[in-house]
Amino acid sequence: MKSKTLNIAISGLNNVDSPGPGIPVIRGIRESNKFESRIIGLAYENLEPGPYMHDFVDKTYKVPYPSEGVESLMERISYIHNRENIDVLIPNFDSEIFVFIKLADRLKEMGIHTFLPTLQQFEERHKSNLPAFGKKHGIKVPDSYPVTSASEIFDLKKDQKVDYPLVIKGIFYDAFIAGNSEQAAIYFNKISAKWGLPVVVQQFVKGTEVNVVALGDGTGKTVGAVPMRKQYITDKGKAWGGITLDDPGMIDYTHKLIASTKWRGGMELELIRTADNELFLIEINPRLPAWVYLAVAAGQNLPEAMIQLATGENVSPFTDFAIGKIFIRYSFDMICSMDEFQKLSTTGEL
Repeated sequence: MKSKTLNIAISGLNNVDSPGPGIPVIRGIRESNKFESRIIGLAYENLEPGPYMHDFVDKTYKVPYPSEGVESLMERISYIHNRENIDVLIPNFDSEIFVFIKLADRLKEMGIHTFLPTLQQFEERHKSNLPAFGKKHGIKVPDSYPVTSASEIFDLKKDQKVDYPLVIKGIFYDAFIAGNSEQAAIYFNKISAKWGLPVVVQQFVKGTEVNVVALGDGTGKTVGAVPMRKQYITDKGKAWGGITLDDPGMIDYTHKLIASTKWRGGMELELIRTADNELFLIEINPRLPAWVYLAVAAGQNLPEAMIQLATGENVSPFTDFAIGKIFIRYSFDMICSMDEFQKLSTTGEL
C-alpha cells in the first residue's frame, strides 16, 4: 500500500553511449510499492535525453556544473526546492558527489534528504588512494600511483615499481590500457586534458572483470548486493550487456568490505578475478551504477531502499536475488519537439 508521495530530484540523465545512472535509478523508484514519486530531473546539458522522457521525468531544471562553484549550485537547488519542495536528492555522477556531500547538512536544514557516503569514505576510496585503502581494509588491490606528468610514468617503470601493460585512469572517469611508453604518454595527455590532474597509473591485473552493485546503511550492514559479469563491453569500457552471477564469494567480499568501511549509500565495486580465483579491487564508484536496474529486475530494488533510508525508514536487508538475469542495452531514436528543446535551452526548465 503506497502511503505517500515523495518529490525526488535526480541527476545523471545522460542516457547515451556512456549512460548515467539517472534513468535506471528512476525506473527502480517508479516501480516502488512503498511510495508514489514525482521525479524532478537535474540536467547539465540541453541534449541529455532524460528531460524529454516524460514517462520517467515529471519536471526538469538545468543546474550549473559543480565546477562553477558550490554557491552557484546551492542557489539553483534552493530555487528548485522553493518551486518543487524536494524531499530527497540523489546525485548520480562521481564528479558531483563530493559537492553534495559538502552541502548535505545545508540541504537537510532545508528539508532535502540525501543518503551519501561520508567525506572520509569518499576520499579514502579514490583511485589514487586505493593502495592505502586496500591495506586498511585487508583487501587486494593493484599497485597504483597518482602522477602529474608523463615523465613520472617513465620513472615508475625505470624504478621497477610497475611494468607494462599499465592502466591509465582519470580521477573521475576513463581508463585505457597502455602497452608501452608511447601509449602511456598519449593516454596521459588525453585523460589529463579532459579530467585534470592527477592521473592514476595502475598495474594491469590479468583476469575476468566482475562487478557488484551494493547499498550500505552506514552502520556496517549491507542492505543489498548483486554481482554481475559484463557480457558485452563498448569501446569506452561500459557494460552493454551483463548477467547476474551465482557467486557467494563476491557477496561475502562485499559484506565484509561494507562492514569494515561502514559504507553509507550506493556503491559499485569493480573487481578482477584472476586465474587463481583471487579478487582484486580496481575501483569503487561511490554511487549506484548505470546497470542498477538489473538488480531491480533480479529482486533487489536498491533505488527504492535508498529513498527509504534517506527518509529515515528502517529497511530490511535483501536476502536473495534471481541468478542468470540478463540485461541488454539498446539505442532508441526518441523524437522531441523543437519547442521543448528551446524551452529548456532558454528558460532552464521543462
